[in-house]
Amino acid sequence: MSSWEQRHDRGEVPSVWPYGLDGLREFAPVSVADLPVPGRLARLRARAGVGPRRQAGTAFTWDENAAFRLQVTKPHERFISGVIWLTDMVERGTVPARLIEVLREAEALWVLSEAQVDPLRALLGAGGPRVVAVPFGVDAEFFSVRPYPSRPRIVSIGNDRDRDPQTLFRAFSRVLDARPETEIIVQTSAEGAPDGVQVAQRMSHSELHELYATASVVATATRPNLHVSGMTVTLEALATGRPVVNTGTPGMSQYVDEGRTGHLVPVGDAAAMADRLIALLDDPARAATMGEQGRLAVETGFTTQVMCAHLATLLLPDVE
Repeated sequence: MSSWEQRHDRGEVPSVWPYGLDGLREFAPVSVADLPVPGRLARLRARAGVGPRRQAGTAFTWDENAAFRLQVTKPHERFISGVIWLTDMVERGTVPARLIEVLREAEALWVLSEAQVDPLRALLGAGGPRVVAVPFGVDAEFFSVRPYPSRPRIVSIGNDRDRDPQTLFRAFSRVLDARPETEIIVQTSAEGAPDGVQVAQRMSHSELHELYATASVVATATRPNLHVSGMTVTLEALATGRPVVNTGTPGMSQYVDEGRTGHLVPVGDAAAMADRLIALLDDPARAATMGEQGRLAVETGFTTQVMCAHLATLLLPDVE
């Protein structure tokens, strides 16, 4: 955390703390705890109920993996956690029973996609913790609005396991066939990019910000998932004033207003993605207006401050 703060001071990363969680300090004092990876003995002791004594106070973790570490190594009487990957793991046939057991002890759980709420409630069963959807947010000062560019360029960012690079590449091939003057830059480790697509392996947050500024439109293709893979890139692009074309997975419509801030296309539909991209390239005035609407949407509903205000209502009963 201290390293991140130093990098933030140098202007290298958004937010004082990762995910903008420093915003919680506006509502209550917050201390940071280091959570070691629990060994086999620690896990066995915790499961048998002979682990460390539960601490007083409220503990908060960003995701379910951190929640597991917390309750095994530094258990708290009251804890609240985010859940990101669990619902998709269960959808794919993986049921981590011990993790589910730990999460049932939470006072409340929050997710970043409304599509996760009902599956998580069903997974935890009757009498489980409260599950609520919280809107994700980005640092709208770091990802500041930039003038719309004059040259046609598509940008795509992301490497997570739910990205769909092959659909993305097929869409880009169609775009280049129809509009060969278009520049396309993709940050990915996937192979198979078509000729004419520039591939970058890694970029810093500052480099990403500058790249968004050169984009006419930002594209994200994903496989089916419930946790809204690609929402960070989406909100960073919208904050910069750029329209997006995304795969319309469950939950993505929370973050992209179809026809107003971007477009959503069916999973695996390269032709539809290409058509939407070409339409925006061909109408830069409309694309710029959509980018302006995207920036407004971030400012009013998807900043780290908005996210932390929602989280504070879970952590602190008196906050409304």
